[in-house]
Amino acid sequence: MPTSVDRLLFVRQVPIFKELRDDFLVRLASVMDELSFPANYTIFQAGDEGRSLYVVILGRVKVHIGNQQLAVFPKGQSFGEMAVFDAQPRSASATTLEPCQCLELTQEQLYEAIEETPEIAINIIGVLSRRIRTLNEKINAMSGKN
Repeated sequence: MPTSVDRLLFVRQVPIFKELRDDFLVRLASVMDELSFPANYTIFQAGDEGRSLYVVILGRVKVHIGNQQLAVFPKGQSFGEMAVFDAQPRSASATTLEPCQCLELTQEQLYEAIEETPEIAINIIGVLSRRIRTLNEKINAMSGKN
């Protein structure tokens, strides 16, 4: 993503950043590092200290515990948010399924963003709540309960 306009247009579509002011998004997008990973690369492992969340720019990332896949995050989705908020070790691993590019938002950058624009926290809470509901539905389906 070479230009700040490209970054703004991309970041604006990411669910955790939706409906935030453009001037805020421009500043936020400019401080995030862009990282490239090869296919089958472990971005983080369960048990690692979590100090960043990631947004997929290109490719797909699976989040898993051992061989149990929990979710796949394509372009425009974020992952790794939980450890940024609760200061606990990562609860799962994240591995690329193909060559990937991601934007990284550190805990410090996120906290500064929340201070300036609290709506970002509401958006992240909404994303995490939907993920928990989806996992609950999967568990209920596997156990035969509705």
